[in-house]
Amino acid sequence: MRRRLFLGLAAALALSACSGGNAANSAAEAKAFMEKNAKREGVVTLPSGVQYEVVRSGPEGGLSPQEADEVKVHYEGKLADGEVFDSSYERGVPAAMPLAGLIPAWIEVLQKMKPGDEWIVYVPPEMGYGESGQGPIPPNSVLIFRIELIDVLPGPGRIQRG
Repeated sequence: MRRRLFLGLAAALALSACSGGNAANSAAEAKAFMEKNAKREGVVTLPSGVQYEVVRSGPEGGLSPQEADEVKVHYEGKLADGEVFDSSYERGVPAAMPLAGLIPAWIEVLQKMKPGDEWIVYVPPEMGYGESGQGPIPPNSVLIFRIELIDVLPGPGRIQRG
């Protein structure tokens, strides 16, 4: 059911993308996609505009990453039309990277996740690559990530909470 909803949203955005290619149209299309997606059951919208839905929750009591930490994740990044632009799953190896060096949306949502969690994250352009885009990602693109947090490697500046 979720897959059908996702495919329907992706198809609608792909069709609307054919009507224009400039940055203003892309920004308007991204806004419309995010507004429509926010109404779907199970989608949580954060104050920043980033949206997520929980696919799977990990065990209780896991360590959520902080910005000074490194994270080990499996992920797949897609454009709203379903085109995959990056995937650790395809490479067959999870990625380890410093949280502070990632796009704003990832920094925000990963700090809410615990190892074992798997989420689908919907990124508005301003929390991803914005008006400039990057590589295969066009300007003002909504990004859709499947993120599976595998582990947190505490960094030297970790603040003890609890």
